[in-house]
Amino acid sequence: MKLIKYISVLFFATIFTLQVAGQNAAAPVTSEDSTVAENQSLPQNDIVKDEEGVDLVEKASNAYRNKDYKRSIELYEEAVNLGIKENRISSQIYYNLGNAYFRDNQLGKAILNYERALLLDPGDGDIRHNLRFANNRTVDRIATSGNLFLINWFNSVRNLFSSNVWATIAIVLFILVLLSVAVYQFVRILWARKAAFYSGIVLFVFMIIANTFSFSQKRERLRGDSGIVMVGAAAVNASPDVNSNQLFELHEGTKVKIRNNDGKWYEVEIANGSVGWTFEENIEII
Repeated sequence: MKLIKYISVLFFATIFTLQVAGQNAAAPVTSEDSTVAENQSLPQNDIVKDEEGVDLVEKASNAYRNKDYKRSIELYEEAVNLGIKENRISSQIYYNLGNAYFRDNQLGKAILNYERALLLDPGDGDIRHNLRFANNRTVDRIATSGNLFLINWFNSVRNLFSSNVWATIAIVLFILVLLSVAVYQFVRILWARKAAFYSGIVLFVFMIIANTFSFSQKRERLRGDSGIVMVGAAAVNASPDVNSNQLFELHEGTKVKIRNNDGKWYEVEIANGSVGWTFEENIEII
């Protein structure tokens, strides 16, 4: 009985720790945290080379260091396109591209690429910091509609790691579950069998949670139902008709959820729950 209580306490303490870590990862920018974090170096397997074998990311980084931001953007964009063709999409490249756009005063493009980087690596503190910093430069100040506590808790913990990391954690936990089953089946020491039995239950629960987070992360990345306003001012109308009433106006860098489309129009929803229609050319999908 004491073993059950101990494992239960350990389980809920771990969940609470993950929740607190998730909340800290989403902490607001403070006055001491008022500059964008600079570019990240890429792992060796994420390096992108053109047909001539030139390292595009290194060239782009050199241009960025030399404050030639337009050239840096051009090279990073080429690296992104090549990475997509080779099915090697890198969060660091999107992040560095966002930095270059930010330094070039293209706020919408900067936020777009930070958001894309965050989808691939939601636990990266530099990406979150720079995205918050860029969002503070936007014109629109939209109050977020309240979500249920459980939804906020789920998202904060899930976003500690990417879908691939959660999948790896789930595989490790599965192996540990199998080891627990093996100990329970083949070891004849009573206390070891009890420990293996209850540990296996806890590990199994964690494995299910890790799999749930992994699938949720991947589904969000593939859903493609969010976008960024890319123009200085985008009119949002009551219906997909230029002659319909204008409900409100959105400005460059604002994030929207895309609910529907009709020809050249998107039905969008903003953070406070307001819904309307705007031209699809005003929005770029994350």
